[in-house]
Amino acid sequence: MPPNKPDVLSYRAPANLKLVGLIAVVVAVGVAVTGIIGRVHANQDVKEWTHEQLVPTVGLVTAKSDNAPQVLSLPAQVQAFQNAGIHSRVPGYLKAWHVDIGQPVRKGQLLAEVDTPDLDQQLAAARADLATARATAALSVTTAARWKSLLAKDAVSQQEYDEKAGDAVAKASVVNAANANVQRLQATSAFKRIVAPFDGVVTTRSTDIGTLISAGVATEAPLFTVSQIDKLRVYVNVPQNYSSQIHKGMIAKLEAPEHPGEQFTATVVGDAQAISAQGSLLVQLQLDNKAGKLKAGSYVQAKLQMPKGASVALIPASALITGEHGNQVATVGPGGKVLMRQVTIARDLGTTIDLASGVSPNEKIIDNPPDDLAAGDVVKIAAPTPGKTAKNG
Repeated sequence: MPPNKPDVLSYRAPANLKLVGLIAVVVAVGVAVTGIIGRVHANQDVKEWTHEQLVPTVGLVTAKSDNAPQVLSLPAQVQAFQNAGIHSRVPGYLKAWHVDIGQPVRKGQLLAEVDTPDLDQQLAAARADLATARATAALSVTTAARWKSLLAKDAVSQQEYDEKAGDAVAKASVVNAANANVQRLQATSAFKRIVAPFDGVVTTRSTDIGTLISAGVATEAPLFTVSQIDKLRVYVNVPQNYSSQIHKGMIAKLEAPEHPGEQFTATVVGDAQAISAQGSLLVQLQLDNKAGKLKAGSYVQAKLQMPKGASVALIPASALITGEHGNQVATVGPGGKVLMRQVTIARDLGTTIDLASGVSPNEKIIDNPPDDLAAGDVVKIAAPTPGKTAKNG
């Protein structure tokens, strides 16, 4: 055996090897225990975090005392005070037109002339018939007078004289009928001159020289449209909830998109006295438009100053809950539990709601409540937003 070859059978382990192994086992056990404990704590933290996430966070808003009158803002349509589509009363051809769109006209001013050859011939024939009727009537009167003198001499019978006298009366009636026909055609012939019915502005012209004119066809476009725009009518549909507060003399401020920052004053002059199928009351206002700033047919925003009603508190519309239980708001009670309050709406102002009952001024309610929020749910309250209250609309 070579002298440098180790003796495997005679090899002995170092004296501290068992100690090292024991320490390694202890360390491994410690790491395992630490991992298990960490995992247990992590699971507990996840459970607590999940539980916290199940509790919704809500913001609160303060109901405001509603003492000031409200402004009801509604879309409205502006119309001319008077508006007339001008049609021809006689058939023929347009001979000439004298005004165009945008031109102001006075009452009785000539707008156009119609050439009426057929009507002219009818009038000439009617005048001839009248002349014939008058000549025939004159002969009948003369004949009746002669027979009356013969009756005095007993040359003719009473019956024969009565026949002649009756014929004279009948001929006189024929004269009256012929004369009435002439007057009718003369009156109709006057419509060859188309004139303005009132002071205003020509807003449309849909004819030209030589155009065939049909009389009495309402479905055809008018030859001209004349509108009175120095005064305007404004129509607005007021919701039924506010219809009882509308009265003559109320003032409305109108805002038009083409005149930003400018307001126009209109006055309520009447209403339809009936609620439409859409649940609104048609209200008519009048507006002085001598400056001509507003155009007929335009749309404006009408702001009506509504009197104070029987409301108690004003809340944001976002705080209202509407469902199978009616109109409600949510508050937070002891222990963060949700309490539901039934409320009665006095007026819906769009972004805000006027309440007649259910909430007191300065009371805090939940704003933008979750859809699934129910009475008894536990919630957390978010940090308050400075100045967050319901604002008057």
